[in-house]
Amino acid sequence: MTEQVPETQAGGTWGSREAAAEWRREAAGRAQALGPATEMMLDLAKVDAGSRVLDVGAGTGDSTLVAAQRVGPNGRVLATDIAASVLEIAAESARHAGLRNVDTLVVDAQRLDLETDAFDAAVSRNCLMLLPDYHQALTQIRRVLKPGGRFAAMVFSTPDRCPYISIPHAIVFRVGRLTSPAPERFGEFRLGAPGMLEDAYRAAGFREVSVHTVPIRRRFPSLAEAMQHVRGPLPLRELMVRLSEAEQAQAWAEIERALGQFVGPNGFEATYEQLIGVGTK
Repeated sequence: MTEQVPETQAGGTWGSREAAAEWRREAAGRAQALGPATEMMLDLAKVDAGSRVLDVGAGTGDSTLVAAQRVGPNGRVLATDIAASVLEIAAESARHAGLRNVDTLVVDAQRLDLETDAFDAAVSRNCLMLLPDYHQALTQIRRVLKPGGRFAAMVFSTPDRCPYISIPHAIVFRVGRLTSPAPERFGEFRLGAPGMLEDAYRAAGFREVSVHTVPIRRRFPSLAEAMQHVRGPLPLRELMVRLSEAEQAQAWAEIERALGQFVGPNGFEATYEQLIGVGTK
């Protein structure tokens, strides 16, 4: 079942039904690109048969479904997100996959209204760095873990190691003459600098903290299809709305030219780096 929170917490652009539909359409591409890293994240969290698992910022449920398959009928996975629309897709995908061990809850990760010491493991894929107060979220996640429970989170590395993502953002900033945005809204790389993720875990009280580097490869048949993905429900869209129509047109044209560097004989192919942090309660 999916429980609701007030509409004021619906997540803005992230929570729109249009964005949710785009996330659904790109599920296969994400599975191809992020599948091995997702498995590694679940391994590090020690998601095993019979585990009770919390998925923070689960979105449309990519990692939720993989976790649910791992824990089996004697385990349970709770997918949480601030947007009801994406969790509806997660619940539907679980039903279609025949997984009856998945629940969803619309809740802010910074204010988890969940029982203390309730979960064997927790995971989060590409969400932690986008939370306004990730320290509060980490503290809450640690609270709901059982003693000895592990939390593994995947985040982006530094901009220079993620050019496929950072180049479009740099162009938007330059064309729109934007100053640094509020970190709580555009924080893809907030936890990517050396030591940042480890420090965040330790400040929240986690022990046995480690961070692992994972290369990710995104492939598209053509530059046009890569651009369709870049135009999707990502933080870039939130930045674009701060530009005039003329500036937006200029930025998109420059982004397309810049991303052309990743096109080769086999289509569009870009490699970037992600980090997976893990800690124990």
